[in-house]
Amino acid sequence: MIEIDLKSRKSIYEQVVAGIKEQILTGLIAAEAKLPSVRELSKELTVNPNTIQKAFRKLEEQGYIYSVTGVGSFAHAPQDIRPDHRLLLEAQSRLRDDLRELRLLIPDDAVFNDVVAQALEEMGVSELSPREDRRGNND
Repeated sequence: MIEIDLKSRKSIYEQVVAGIKEQILTGLIAAEAKLPSVRELSKELTVNPNTIQKAFRKLEEQGYIYSVTGVGSFAHAPQDIRPDHRLLLEAQSRLRDDLRELRLLIPDDAVFNDVVAQALEEMGVSELSPREDRRGNND
């Protein structure tokens, strides 16, 4: 179930998009599963159908769902979703800024690493795999 927070700085449409993305990525919505219709979801969330339609269009543009005319909308498998390059760059920039700010708040390496590890764990990321450099060697 998607939670709509009317006091959030995010618009309702953005909250719907984020909620469906999260459900697809966590497996709550299985790959190839049919999503509720715009009308059904708008009733369930008590949201204007135009808002749900806008969210579905955005999710389709970003590759999270696909629509079959006359049948409905379906979830893509997480491994088939390709991130929007512009959005990815923006998110990476925000993440770097937030990590810098966090680092200024937590100068101790061990505590900083624990806080970051806890945040990743809460997102379901158990560990980061080593990144390969241009020569194919691990960092």
